Amino acid sequence: MRTKGRLARMGFEPDTTSGAIHGPSPEKRPVEAIIGKNIAKRAIWVAPILMVIFGVVSGIPGAIAAGLGVAIVTINFVLGGYILATAAGVSLSLYHAAALFGFFIRLGLITMTMLAIVAVFPDIDRVAMGVSAVASYLTLLSLETVAVARGSERELEWTN
Repeated sequence: MRTKGRLARMGFEPDTTSGAIHGPSPEKRPVEAIIGKNIAKRAIWVAPILMVIFGVVSGIPGAIAAGLGVAIVTINFVLGGYILATAAGVSLSLYHAAALFGFFIRLGLITMTMLAIVAVFPDIDRVAMGVSAVASYLTLLSLETVAVARGSERELEWTN
């Protein structure tokens, strides 16, 4: 088969028993890490908007809590990008495992971080932090999806 020969030249080893492909990703650039950095750049614009909204609604504690919520989500995206980029360099099986289990682990880290912040600072506006975390998660993910779909990410050659 021509496909198996092409895959072997790219560094993949087909598994003859299941037909699965093992080996590192042929992409040498850390695409996921680049996407994580791009999301962090967009968070610079999203955080002040949410901080102003919650600052008006809840005062200074609301603005601080909203900033913390956005920071937690941004760190989550950057961490996820680096985990996936590292796993892709090892093997596609590890990449898939990192994507699946890493998502749940990172959601757990978000929850534990928010609970730890509330335990250390009991006067923090929990609603502002929670709502800003969810809003920034969805907003940043949507903005990155639109940017990649439109091809405006110049660092990602496959979007041009």
